[in-house]
Amino acid sequence: MKKPIRILLVDDQRLMRDGLRTLLELEGDMVVVAEANNGQAALDAFREHQPDVVLMDIRMPGMDGVEATRRLIEQNVDARVIILTTFDDDQYIFEGLRAGALGYLLKDVSGSDLAEAIRKVAAGGALIEPSVARKVVAEFARLEPAPRMINDGLPEPLSEREIEVLKQIARGLSNKQIAGQLHLAEGTIKNYISSLLAKLGVSDRTQAALRARELGVLK
Repeated sequence: MKKPIRILLVDDQRLMRDGLRTLLELEGDMVVVAEANNGQAALDAFREHQPDVVLMDIRMPGMDGVEATRRLIEQNVDARVIILTTFDDDQYIFEGLRAGALGYLLKDVSGSDLAEAIRKVAAGGALIEPSVARKVVAEFARLEPAPRMINDGLPEPLSEREIEVLKQIARGLSNKQIAGQLHLAEGTIKNYISSLLAKLGVSDRTQAALRARELGVLK
């Protein structure tokens, strides 16, 4: 039998931790092994329990989630952290990415989406909620990189359809929404996304969105 994903919950609100524990332990493949109510306690709990995934609140008294993530990954290079954020946390988003967080989710995420994000990060992937990804793309847009031809530097050029799909990813649309926009089946969109991720040399949608900006796809 496959071992359950071991989770450390970090949040200064007891009610939030209780709710997350209840929600996650309804999943058959997850177990909450420890809780912490601030960043320092999270570092201590990680050392003791060595969880597979850390679900990290971003705003906490004392050491906040960004600093805790930075120190955690400095001390444990393989640590996998998902940061929970809210719409008014823009100032932390980019710091959290630099700190090494592999996931960014809004606190109003559904239980099923949260569980899937934990599974993806535990398996070595990364996931950033689409509306947060849009903030990241918008911030990079302010940097105004020099114009480039879309397929410059790519070992294999993107097709016109792949470029259209990439544009929609960069705008934060889900596979279902992209399928609706382009009048294609959702399975077809998944195939296009797999192909363009490989061509761009990236592993997830957020990295693809950032590459889209670099390549001038959004202009």
